[in-house]
Amino acid sequence: MKNQRERKVAIFFIATPLHYLAAQKVALLFEEDSRCIAIPYTPSAQKFIDHSEWGGVVYAPWPRFSPMPGAFGRHRRLLANLRNVANEVGTCSTLTIHSPVFDTEAVNYYLRGLPRLCNIKNMRARILPDGLLNISRHPRNRIAQAGLILRKLRRIASPQLDYWHFSGDRIGSDAPFVDRIYTLAGFPHDYPKEKVVALPPLLSETFEGADDTVEKSALLIGQPLMGIGALTSQEHDRIVREITSWLAKKGITKVVYKAHPRDPNQELRVDGSIVLDIGEPLERHMSKNRYHAVLGVNSTALYLARQIYGPEVSVISFGNDLVHFKNADQGKKAAQLMDLLGIQRR
Repeated sequence: MKNQRERKVAIFFIATPLHYLAAQKVALLFEEDSRCIAIPYTPSAQKFIDHSEWGGVVYAPWPRFSPMPGAFGRHRRLLANLRNVANEVGTCSTLTIHSPVFDTEAVNYYLRGLPRLCNIKNMRARILPDGLLNISRHPRNRIAQAGLILRKLRRIASPQLDYWHFSGDRIGSDAPFVDRIYTLAGFPHDYPKEKVVALPPLLSETFEGADDTVEKSALLIGQPLMGIGALTSQEHDRIVREITSWLAKKGITKVVYKAHPRDPNQELRVDGSIVLDIGEPLERHMSKNRYHAVLGVNSTALYLARQIYGPEVSVISFGNDLVHFKNADQGKKAAQLMDLLGIQRR
């Protein structure tokens, strides 16, 4: 039996449902011999995390948005978060810190703070996928660099708060403490190849896949495009006809419609479709439910579907070229991104 000193601990900073799905996959495939702790740092993340799936869960509110009451509330929140996480981590031999980004104060101070508080000799950091943000690099200008250096001043009042400044990409892909960068299946990136590990599709363990032995189904993503003036009624009708025709040609017998919160008229809903009513993030629903195809116009949910299902499920945009964007460049970039990610355009 391993003693306390030999324990391995992996912590995962989570702000979005996508981070959560990626963290689950990493914990399952790469941290099976570690005690895995989830650390939500946004109020929404605190709500959708299932405590039963983790060795521990610690809510560490983002100090910038959730400072403690009174003077120096942001500073005191940082200290409280650090102590709470350190108490959960406890004594261990190796600590692996996972986060979608490492320059934010909500995460960075743990890099040096936890090894000191927990007497950890071996610490490493790894980057979780953050979807579209990982397609390009995000270097900081000199003003931003100077602002980060100012965070070092906190250690004058509290030595535990020792910000680890680094150069290059703001998420930390060039930082010396990062030894691995997880990416999504089929997603392009510009990271050092020797650091990259591509994750398989972000499906839960209960997902069985969309095989030919079950009723063919499609998830149709709604948008209020007429309501915001991005489509005329004629253009809208054309898109709905094309979706209906495609479904018939493919033999799709079940269509689930996910309405947009600001789409009371359910503009893109086709005849015979079932309205999806769920009490969880759409990302989690997709990770647990099989679909042969995900359809829409240019909703961000199409990009989410590509990230979660990988290249095995058809993700299709209908009529993106008909949408009246605020400027022509916006529409062009949307089309280029779809092509880059393997989202079919019709």
